[in-house]
Amino acid sequence: MVRANGAVSLRELARVVQTSEVTVRRDVRALEAEGLLDRRHGGAVLPGGFTRESGFPQKSHLSTAEKTAIADLAAGLVGEGEAIVVGAGTTTQELARRLARVPGLTVVTNSLLVAQALAHANRVEVVMTGGTLRGSNYALVGSGAEQSLQGLRVSRAFLSGSGLTAERGLSTSNMLSASVDRALVQAAAEVVVLADHTKLGSDTMFQTVPTELITRLVTDEPPLHDERAAAELQSLADQGVEITVAGPEADASGGAGPPPGRRPRRDMPLPGQRRTQNGGLGPQLRSASALADVPGERARVADLRRR
Repeated sequence: MVRANGAVSLRELARVVQTSEVTVRRDVRALEAEGLLDRRHGGAVLPGGFTRESGFPQKSHLSTAEKTAIADLAAGLVGEGEAIVVGAGTTTQELARRLARVPGLTVVTNSLLVAQALAHANRVEVVMTGGTLRGSNYALVGSGAEQSLQGLRVSRAFLSGSGLTAERGLSTSNMLSASVDRALVQAAAEVVVLADHTKLGSDTMFQTVPTELITRLVTDEPPLHDERAAAELQSLADQGVEITVAGPEADASGGAGPPPGRRPRRDMPLPGQRRTQNGGLGPQLRSASALADVPGERARVADLRRR
């Protein structure tokens, strides 16, 4: 299945072979040890290490529930009348679908998929970069895309990628995509990274956003057995990244997203937060429920310090 499709999810593998995901995960780990595939993003891909990148058809079927929950929370960060940039990716595409209801919004993007999701939103203005079309992820890249972003200034950039570590920040497997993402970051006052737990601790070839430039990470709660993702979250928090974790109930609204113009409340500290020398709260995990107080948009918070 991996050879035929380039990638496959653990959920799909479990359905096809009629067993549990726990069993499939063990078998995939054994196949990886033999060099037959690489474990990635809640599934498996053809081996290729740092340079391998799955295309859109493969990515769109991986971690779909997690991406939906992340997009629901991220949409709550966007208010009426804002100007933002949204990068390419399947998670940012999910975000764009929820932004269609925010009145007066201006979205700058290099993604055809993001633009398509907002094409019929009559209260949202979409501005596309120039550039050369990269067919594998339907994104505009190259010097044309980068030059069209010069002189631009917006409130936030929403970006995804192939991997995220506390040491290097956000990264991707393609040089052209990385270059455009860096230009998007330069245009924004704040940078919000959207990444599900399977990308935590993964490092790919080209750095796009160093950790010190990431304002906030919106992610899902790692499974209890995923110690690497939990440790990476804590390391990111220790470096000052605000972290919002979506729980299973974050998508209870059916993907409707927050009401237009909803702004997040101030993040509330979790129990046991340390304080800085000046008495302020140090970088810690933040409560998602403080960001999404709409019925159906509440999210559980993973207090990773207890792990």
